[in-house]
Amino acid sequence: MARAKNTENEPESAPTNPAPRKRSTRTRARTEAKSRQPVVLPLLPVRDQVYFPQMIFPLVVGREKSIKALEDAIATNRLLLLVSQREIGVDDPSPDDLYEVGVVVEVMQHLKVPDGTVRVMLEGVARMRILEFIQDEPFFKVRGQDIPVSEVKDIEVEALMRSVASQFEQLVNNGRAIPPEALINVVNIEEPGRLADTITPYLPLRVDSKQDILETISPKERMEKLHLILKHELEILEIQKNIRSRVEREMGETQREFILREQMKAIQQELGERDERMSEIEEFRTKVAEALMPDEVTERALKEVDRLEKMPYAAPEGVVVRNYLDWLVSLPWSKETEEALDIEQAAKVLDEDHYGLNKVKERILEFLAVRKLAGDSMKGPILCFVGPPGVGKTSIGKSIARALGRKFIRISLGGIRDEAEIRGHRRTYIGALPGRIIQGIKQAGSRNPVFMLDEIDKVGADFRGDPSAALLEALDPEQNDSFSDHYLEVPFNLSNVMFITTANILDTIPPALRDRMEVIGFPGYIEEEKVGIATQFLVPKQTREHGLTPEKIVFQTDALRRMIREYTREAGVRNLEREVATICRKTARKVAQGHEEPTEVASDGLKEFLGSPKFHYGLVEEKDEVGAVTGLVYTEFGGDIVSIEVALVKAQDGKLILTGQLGDVMKESAMAALTYVRSRSRALDFDEDFYHRTDVHIHVPEGATPKDGPSAGITMATALASALTRRPVRKDVAMTGEITLRGRVLPIGGLKEKMLAAHRAGIKTVIFPRENEKDLEEIPENVKEALEFRMVDHMDEVLEIALLQADEKPKK
Repeated sequence: MARAKNTENEPESAPTNPAPRKRSTRTRARTEAKSRQPVVLPLLPVRDQVYFPQMIFPLVVGREKSIKALEDAIATNRLLLLVSQREIGVDDPSPDDLYEVGVVVEVMQHLKVPDGTVRVMLEGVARMRILEFIQDEPFFKVRGQDIPVSEVKDIEVEALMRSVASQFEQLVNNGRAIPPEALINVVNIEEPGRLADTITPYLPLRVDSKQDILETISPKERMEKLHLILKHELEILEIQKNIRSRVEREMGETQREFILREQMKAIQQELGERDERMSEIEEFRTKVAEALMPDEVTERALKEVDRLEKMPYAAPEGVVVRNYLDWLVSLPWSKETEEALDIEQAAKVLDEDHYGLNKVKERILEFLAVRKLAGDSMKGPILCFVGPPGVGKTSIGKSIARALGRKFIRISLGGIRDEAEIRGHRRTYIGALPGRIIQGIKQAGSRNPVFMLDEIDKVGADFRGDPSAALLEALDPEQNDSFSDHYLEVPFNLSNVMFITTANILDTIPPALRDRMEVIGFPGYIEEEKVGIATQFLVPKQTREHGLTPEKIVFQTDALRRMIREYTREAGVRNLEREVATICRKTARKVAQGHEEPTEVASDGLKEFLGSPKFHYGLVEEKDEVGAVTGLVYTEFGGDIVSIEVALVKAQDGKLILTGQLGDVMKESAMAALTYVRSRSRALDFDEDFYHRTDVHIHVPEGATPKDGPSAGITMATALASALTRRPVRKDVAMTGEITLRGRVLPIGGLKEKMLAAHRAGIKTVIFPRENEKDLEEIPENVKEALEFRMVDHMDEVLEIALLQADEKPKK
């Protein structure tokens, strides 16, 4: 093997035979090589390079045959014939693999190195044509004849020489990787042939092009060919300069790192070659075809691909178009998850994951049954689960997806105030993205997932728009088959999506949006349901998550019941699960410290794990009190009981005082209650002018909690009547209902949740409006058996039931 090295990088090395050959011997050898008579010389093939006469250059010789040829030359007249290979990849060339013209070189120095190669310094002597191969083993030996060169210099040749020298100078000055000293050598050369031989090695030409120069005998022809080559190189330099200027102008100062890529692209365009930009365009076209989009979407996508193809690679708009196309081709336009329409299996899955919630489970099974019969013609339902926190609204959405065999996607709408969160931003904005609905569909990878919109009652509105208005289209089965996202600007079919929304209360949901959804109420759990949930789900789950086994910890039923009564007060079971987790953590610590005995959690041992009880279980009032009445309220956390107190205080100018952070509606209810009681002063036997010298103070405890609503009207009226007549109120009675100035009792909402709260608190009798009688159907049977229901139409009936006889008559 022989490979060239740049002379400048060749390390200095002493020749193997330091004694210089006599001047007369070298002259005689050069004369012999330049004679017109054929001479026999060893041949050394080289690849990937062509050498010329008058060149002094290093060479590393590594192939065995080449080393033997070199040794033969050193042993004789130090002359060697270098001939280039036609193909670089041939490791053992034959005579047919070599060119016919080479250059005779003289070995000036040689040095053997430890890796087995020989480094030599050679000097080109003359051109030589191979006449015949004398031998090819153990090395090539040929008979060759010197090619005479006539250095005739006329005016035309002089002009060519000056033109070539000037072109070469331009190459050096315009950035070609040519050492400056080469220009000095060229300027001092007078012979045209030698000028061509000196310049050619510095040019980035292929081997066959350099070989053509070597085989051109006439110096004039050689100069003409070189002139054309230099002209071509200067044109390439000019094109590169123009490309660089155009690219820099288009890209600006902040994107200079792309200049090299742009130069490569522009050069490939000049040469008519395809680049990776075209492969990107073809890839987009392939993805558009594979996405099976609707015709109008496909047309829009291909139009954007054509726009991208015509744009400069680094154009800012190109990034926007690429992102847009990525979103279009990644959406599941035609991909669907195969549904599991086995009703019995779906019912089994729902029962495995959740205790109770029969109404919800029944609705899902009805949907499956209709879907099985109607097929794809049925549109996806829009369900709204409403109930207090912790009752399983979100988790049952996952179970529904598992029962149907669909993907499940959940997004939280709580606190969203920007319409673009739903519909997306228009592409004119920097960093624009589709809305959350389209993002969720892409994440699911299917166009028929179960899509849960959590906390829809907590969507806000401000100057950026109203997100709930943007949801009107997505949650309307008659419109969502062509849902339009601002970013996509093409319709997407959402009719196969099963939307499920969750809310704690319905009051904050706009009526138009509420009308589009099928509302399913999630009431709070009764005590027996909580015990069942804790036994079947919470205890096994927390036991497993804390690294325990059922043998290490045992919860007694009475302990769970006491935890529900005295350590939690909620409609759901989240706090109950936290208390169970607390006991499991303390038990896990004991086990980790080597405690082997199983832990049995009993009712009387809860204080050791959870501390003192947090809530009082039982009636709010311990005895029948004057001016204190137990009321029932409904909040986003479920039903609860509250004590309303009234106190009468002497004053110069009587007034009504309301405390407890009451809302406007509740304040107006208090005023209506006071007016009713004043109108009934004779019937109730108290001074009708009491308000002139008495302050009436109505207080609702837990003043840090905002309260509002009309359902405490009869409760405040009863407390006022009790305080004015000095008649105690029964401690085991709770009530709810709106009051009018004439004493009529109007219906209220949330009756089921209020009844469950009364049942939890140990109330015996509940007073409520007669018009709410229809709501009793939703109340569990065990609650009906434990409570006495008293339905009333007028406030006089309430006073008759709730007030006891007074121990003393009020003073006139």
